Formats: sequence, C-alpha cells, structure tokens
Amino acid sequence: MKPTVIARAHALQRKSSESSFSDPAFTENRGSAIHRWVPWVAGFSSAFVAEAIHKHAPHGGLVVDPFAGVGTTLLETVRRGVAYEAIGFELNPYAAFAAEAKLEAVTLRTAEVGRAIDGFRREAPTAPPASAPPGFRSRIPFYSPRVLPKVLRVLGWIQQMKSPPLRRLFLLAFGSVMVRFSNYTYEPSLTSRPAVDKTLVEEADVYGILAEKLDQMATDIVTFQWDCPALARGTVYAKSWASAEEVLDEGSIQLIVTSPPYANNYHYLRNTRPQMYWLGFAASPKDFEVIENSSFGKFWQTVRDLPPIPLNFDFPDLQSTLAELRGLNTHKGHYGGAGWANYLTTYFNDSYEFLRRIGRLLAPSGVAVIVIGNSIVQGLDIRTDEILADLAESDGVSLTVESLEIARQKRVGNSIVNSSVRNGATSTATLYESILTLRR
Repeated sequence: MKPTVIARAHALQRKSSESSFSDPAFTENRGSAIHRWVPWVAGFSSAFVAEAIHKHAPHGGLVVDPFAGVGTTLLETVRRGVAYEAIGFELNPYAAFAAEAKLEAVTLRTAEVGRAIDGFRREAPTAPPASAPPGFRSRIPFYSPRVLPKVLRVLGWIQQMKSPPLRRLFLLAFGSVMVRFSNYTYEPSLTSRPAVDKTLVEEADVYGILAEKLDQMATDIVTFQWDCPALARGTVYAKSWASAEEVLDEGSIQLIVTSPPYANNYHYLRNTRPQMYWLGFAASPKDFEVIENSSFGKFWQTVRDLPPIPLNFDFPDLQSTLAELRGLNTHKGHYGGAGWANYLTTYFNDSYEFLRRIGRLLAPSGVAVIVIGNSIVQGLDIRTDEILADLAESDGVSLTVESLEIARQKRVGNSIVNSSVRNGATSTATLYESILTLRR
C-alpha cells in the first residue's frame, strides 16, 4: 500500500477551493425535463453528469453508471446522440424501473401520450378498482379511507392499458406522486406525517395530482425530443454491478459516472418501500432481504451480530480505525461499535471490489468520476473519499487518482450525527461530498 496517497489526496483538496463541477446534488434536477419526474435523495444532478461527459468523453463511447438509481447518467448520455451508448446497473427494482421507463418514454409518440392522458381524465374516476397489495403493512394506514378508493381506481385504470410502454409511463407517474397524498412524508427519509407534526391527509384530489404529473411528463417528452432528434442507445440492468462482466467486455468503458451508496447505513430500500409493494416489485419482506443481502455494503442489520469480519486487503490505517470502533459503546450490544465495525468492513470490502472491477473494465485512459461522501459512525469521522482514493492506487486496482475535490459541505443535526445508535458524539459534525476522478 502506497503510504503517500492519502497525503496527496489532501493536497489535491487544498488546491481546489471550489470544485470544477456543478453542484452534484439531485435537487438541482427539479427544473430539468424528465430528470425531475422522480425525486431521488441518493442521486446527482444532470448538469454534473453533462460536465463529466463533456470533459472526459467529448467524442462518444460507452458511458456506464454502476449505481444507476433513476437513470440520470443514462439519460444525459442518451441525449448526446448515436456516438454514445449508455449502460446502467441498479439493484433496487423500483429505481431500475424508473430509469428504464424514462429511457423508453423519450421514444414515445407524443400524440399517443396526449390521448392516453385525456382518456385517464375521462375514465379513471369510474374505473373498476384494483386490489391493494396484500403484503404491504404500515404503522398507520398509508392512505386515509376517502383517499384509498381513488388510488385503487387509478391503478385499476392503468392496469387495463393495452400499450406496455404507456402503462409503464403511467405507473412511473403514480409512483412519483403516491406519497404526496398518503399519510407519510419524506423528511428526507420516509416517515409518518404525525411523527414530524404533520396532519393526516384525509382527502386529496388523486386524479388531479396524477393528471398534472402526466401533463408535466408529456411536456418534457416533447422538449427532450425537440432538443435531441437522434438518441443514443440506453440500457439498464436490474442487477448488481458485481455482475457487470457478464455483459461488458474488459477495457470497453470510456467513462463511468456514478455515486455508490454512502457508508452511513442509509436504508435506500426503505424510502421506496411503498413503490415496491404498490407497483408489484415486492410481495413480502423476503423480497427485500434478497436485495439487502446482495447490496453494496451489507445493511447494518444483516452483519451487526456476526463475529468480527476481516478486511480483504491490507490497509493498516483503516484496520486501526475499525479496531478503535469495535471498542466503542460495548455496553450497547449490537448498537455499539462492534456491529458498526462489521458494517464498515463489509462496505470497504465491497468498495475494493468495486474499484478492481472499474480497473478491469475501463478502456486505456478511460475515466471514472465518483461522487462520495464521508460518514459519522459512533462519533468517528470516516473519510470515505480519501480511503477510496488510497485503495484506487493500491496493488490489485492500479488506477490513478487524477483529482479529489470537495463538491459541497453541509451541516447536519442531531437526527443523524448525534444519534445514540449511530455515534456517541455530543456535538454536530460536518458532512461533505467529494468528487473523486480516477483514470486507468
């Protein structure tokens, strides 16, 4: 392991008082056609992706996102024309569906979309209702008694649509707004409205909210097609990046633009649990377990009670941090440091394999642009970006760190930083996001 890499990473950060990229936060997509269809707390902005493509793949090639989310990288690549190809991997079935539906939507005939929306407005309020998903449970009723029948009629009408692409477009519209008229809210994690002092949604114009969303989607399709008359091919695989070599050749990727899950145990599946059930991607908790056990960095709940898990690579500084973590808050059982040390170990083991696969699949001189944030675990500041930079230049990976830039800094409150479960700190701490650029 090269001892100077982290020091050099620090130097790269000090050189850059401002990032050379736009703010990568997904909230920047709120005004961007098609990107704004599905809110996604774990995503990044279309402007950031566009800059990465312009900077590192200006003449075309294969652009890949190993953690595609709802398809920002894929859509931005597709709009650049036939010199490009976009491929994404996404383990969350709802996110993969959203990415695929968006890629499909930009090829639809806009007149056909308009007629389908007109039919929805006329017919949905009297359509035969669908059945509620039998396996779905929530602490309080997800939909109030006057809202639920409208939701079921909406789904009943969508299910009878004869065109599969249009049906998927309408299901995506429903999935993107379904929480808005529910008794739950994003704060930003999914929680009940009473838990954050909000009133229950006793009544809602379900048909009007969905029709408004569909009108926005129709307008965005027109805008996208007008701006991009010749689209590149885009594909999303609803499976893990660990299977990438089943569909990609060694040395085939010109550019990777991605953001892996952060090492803060953020339960991405929980935020999409309603969509997973109501859109038919899950029928029981076992469906979630399969995904959790295949995820990048195993969820804390799946590894917290296991014997100490070793690192699969040599990294003395990280081993020392994990040993320190194991000794914290031992009186709290699996809520103490030992469980979190197992979680971080699996996370960095997966990070190492993630980087090794990048090294194999990137073309000579190909580039990977990675957005990653640090984490606070049991009061310890885990600088994930610097660890990944170090691993990238270690034996077995052989990538070159081209830059490591602070993209944005943010302050967070007690709900994350001072949680007795997540750490033992008594003061707030700074979380930040970095952009790590690697070259083969």
